[in-house]
Amino acid sequence: MAQWARRLRPGWCCIPAVSDPLSVEAVAAVDSTNMVGDVLDLPSQLRDALWRVESAMLEPIDAPGGLVVAGMGGSAIGGALARSAFGDQASRGIVVTRSYGLPAWTSHEVTVLCSSYSGNTEETLACYEAAGALGARRLVVTTGGALAEHARADKVPVIPLPGGLQPRAAVAYMTVAALEVAALCGVGPELRSEVDVAAAQLEPVTERWGPAGEEDATPKRVARALDGTITSVVGAGPTIPVAYRWKTQLNENAKVPAYSHELPELDHNEIVGWDGTGELGPFAAVFLDDTDLHPRERRRIALTRELILPAARETFVLEGEGETTLARIFSLVLLGDLVSVYRAVLRGTDPAPVVVIEELKARMASVE
Repeated sequence: MAQWARRLRPGWCCIPAVSDPLSVEAVAAVDSTNMVGDVLDLPSQLRDALWRVESAMLEPIDAPGGLVVAGMGGSAIGGALARSAFGDQASRGIVVTRSYGLPAWTSHEVTVLCSSYSGNTEETLACYEAAGALGARRLVVTTGGALAEHARADKVPVIPLPGGLQPRAAVAYMTVAALEVAALCGVGPELRSEVDVAAAQLEPVTERWGPAGEEDATPKRVARALDGTITSVVGAGPTIPVAYRWKTQLNENAKVPAYSHELPELDHNEIVGWDGTGELGPFAAVFLDDTDLHPRERRRIALTRELILPAARETFVLEGEGETTLARIFSLVLLGDLVSVYRAVLRGTDPAPVVVIEELKARMASVE
């Protein structure tokens, strides 16, 4: 039995079998842009991302102040995942900013990677200008747009991305770009071999977990169990940004409310709130574990799950697969992305459109 399945909630096997509502045909009937195909393409995207960074022919950078990754949404998560992948191997800071401005301490000794899939994200464009004004070294990762135009005019290096994806589906590209730039800055070691290993280890996983896989495959089982719940996704150590990724993917793909938190902080506040879930609706919790967690953190996962179990409709402890931190991180990212798409299918909701985001952008533009 797969490592994922061994740690599912006891009693899972008692859920009655049904004809697969997440078959190839069922998914295709809802997923108009083949979002699930983009998700399952993660291994090849990791390899392609390495090639695209190489094509930018970047030079080593002396950045004693560390690296700031400026981006929003799916374009920012790569910086957070890269920071987790380095772990205690990072010798300088990696900070992600999701706003119109850079950290107050940003100086000419800091390198700023401006990350925007579209190249037109107004917050990232503001950070690009701010970095230039501060004399910080800038790099850009994008498909084009105003960000690429400004970068080329300013002779700022651009890491080119392929078009045709939803920004949130470009997670492999954004993470590898952040990893490679961080290595160039002396922030952490070169992790190219780890990226290749992660891609190789994920290939057989995508076959098991895709729509053509078994109906009891882990992402399908988890999606069915979480269907109809408000889900809390909990990370610890390297899985903290992965938990946030799960939350945002559930928001955008499945179009449902979800939230994320981290241990041990959760045990000092949110755990008390589970007492009131009964009067609010069905809640579920997903804990993202990792073999390298501090033993006390793993103990907290087990105890926290036990204590909230009476108030939760479902709880899971899921652990990434792989020989390296990076591989395990991406296996959990893949799992969460698939769960979000499968939950969208179960709701009869196309995972691709994000109508309210586009409306908000249009209204912001009209204010200008």
